[in-house]
Amino acid sequence: MSLELLSKLETKIQAALETIELQKMELEEEKQKSAEMTQQAEQLQAQNQHLQLELNSWNEKVTGLVGLLNNQVD
Repeated sequence: MSLELLSKLETKIQAALETIELQKMELEEEKQKSAEMTQQAEQLQAQNQHLQLELNSWNEKVTGLVGLLNNQVD
């Protein structure tokens, strides 16, 4: 009887170890995905900042041109 209990315990321990290993692998995958997403978010923020600066520059140019046109009309 005790050999049977030990065998069952060994089976359960083995299953638990396998589950732990699978969860470790899943955790590593999620960490990698998170790092990739963080990098992508940083790239998008940098691109957004660049586009905002470009938009501001164009707005200033257009405002300046409209000002010149207004001066020519007056």
